[in-house]
Amino acid sequence: MDSFQIFTTSTSLVDSVDKKLLVVLRDGRKLIGILRSFDQFANLVLQDTIERIYVADTYGDIPRGIFIIRGENVVLLGEIDEDKEDESPLRQVPVEDVLQIQREEMEAKVKREKTKHRMLSDQGFSVDVAEFGELY
Repeated sequence: MDSFQIFTTSTSLVDSVDKKLLVVLRDGRKLIGILRSFDQFANLVLQDTIERIYVADTYGDIPRGIFIIRGENVVLLGEIDEDKEDESPLRQVPVEDVLQIQREEMEAKVKREKTKHRMLSDQGFSVDVAEFGELY
């Protein structure tokens, strides 16, 4: 057997301590911060955390400070290459602008969904409607 072993548990996070990470959560939020600690359940402690909100080709950052993340809420976790971080084709705008654009897009989506549901209902289809159109 090889001396090389791949860890598929939280111990694989050892090499990521003190590095800048992007963490995608189950609720869709994207957090960027420096991993300071983790435990056997993959609960994470991020320092200097920002919540990054993407809309089209722009993004805005909300400073969050120290952030504790329950391991079961992590969907994706990856190290950020700080050399390539500044080469992003996205442009940073004030978070208020991003939130406004996001709100407008959500309102347009809700309007489209209502129209679609009305048209399907008029044609005799049964339409399950959940808040924000998400059924999972």
